[in-house]
Amino acid sequence: MFDIERWQEIFDTIRKNKLRTFLTGLSVASGIFILVILLGFGQGMQNGIAQEFEEDASNRIGVYTQVTTKEYKGLNPGRPIRLRNENYAYLEDKYQDQLEFKSPNFRVFNASINYKKESGAYSVQGISPEYQFIENEFISQGRFLNYKDHESVSKVAVVSNKILKELLLNEADPVGRELKIADLSFQIVGVYGDKGGDREEDRIYIPLSTAQRVFNGGDSLNMMFFTLKPAATFEQTLKESVRFTEEMKSYLRQAHTVAPDDESAINTFNTLENVQRFMNLIGGIKFFFWFVGVCTIIAGIVGVSNIMLIIVKERTREIGIRKALGAKPWSIVGMILHEAVFVTAVSGFGGLIFSMGLLELVGPNVKVDYVVNPSIDFKVALAMVFLLIFAGTLAGFFPAWRAAKIRPIEALKEE
Repeated sequence: MFDIERWQEIFDTIRKNKLRTFLTGLSVASGIFILVILLGFGQGMQNGIAQEFEEDASNRIGVYTQVTTKEYKGLNPGRPIRLRNENYAYLEDKYQDQLEFKSPNFRVFNASINYKKESGAYSVQGISPEYQFIENEFISQGRFLNYKDHESVSKVAVVSNKILKELLLNEADPVGRELKIADLSFQIVGVYGDKGGDREEDRIYIPLSTAQRVFNGGDSLNMMFFTLKPAATFEQTLKESVRFTEEMKSYLRQAHTVAPDDESAINTFNTLENVQRFMNLIGGIKFFFWFVGVCTIIAGIVGVSNIMLIIVKERTREIGIRKALGAKPWSIVGMILHEAVFVTAVSGFGGLIFSMGLLELVGPNVKVDYVVNPSIDFKVALAMVFLLIFAGTLAGFFPAWRAAKIRPIEALKEE
């Protein structure tokens, strides 16, 4: 039932103590505001990290070689290790049931790139058709390389949107045009784009067989890339990818007579391990944000409790008179709690609305590395406010209960 007299009492108390009420409410509102902003930026960091890994397949495993650093089986250190087609074929056959996509890679170094009178410096790589999915690339025009190109050792190439703009000067219909690579003519069959933007579009792709034969690569490879079929859980997928990586390194060390403890000759990278490290980091940052925000809210709640104690002290005589006139203990408790809940609720919702509005306006426009669209789930934020109101109720309950236990005769003696 709505009690207008109770509300009048609350507003009279607030008017008499405007500064005190304002500062108390500000401490509560700032707690919610800080927590929402911190959690919003925590989510923004998670979005940014996720976007970074979207540029390539998030379960990509790569292997490349350098030189040996240790003597092994009579072979001196400093021996260069070179991946071969047979290494790729062995891994492809042995793990065919586990592999999702796979591609060898042969890089053509120091090749001049020309189109009509224009020239540029771009990376030329021989790959298999599945490399498109490993790099998460999309086709803008034409098509990507296919297995027929590889089998027939075709002189065809796929260029990027960036190369189309810089070298081909936005040629209206680039598909079918001829591009010169090291003075050899290659027909452009497609234009690709990469989610990573221009920095991932400095490459021209040609069939692996063509790159090895035309540019004297023999059967050598620079790198090999694999992605595994996802398991039921992230943890299981990570476990299987780590096992695959270790087994691949063990095989390559044996195949190339490399010491088991030589960490330099055979090198691998596993993006899932990077994902886990970043997610663990984000989890730690989010926990810290929660800790800071909750501590700020607790400080606000303590402020509410202290103010309620002061209010009880100031209104001791009034409370004694009320009890002498027959007021029940719970009516005294309700009177004090009502004010505590009102101040906490208004301040909490004020801080929530302001912080959510700020994230809504500023979040999409944030241009910071690894932070994308800071935001927070409204339901989570609303739940925090109701939790705050509950905490404010508890903060006001103990001073209210103390007031309810005051004996009228003692209260009337208070000055």
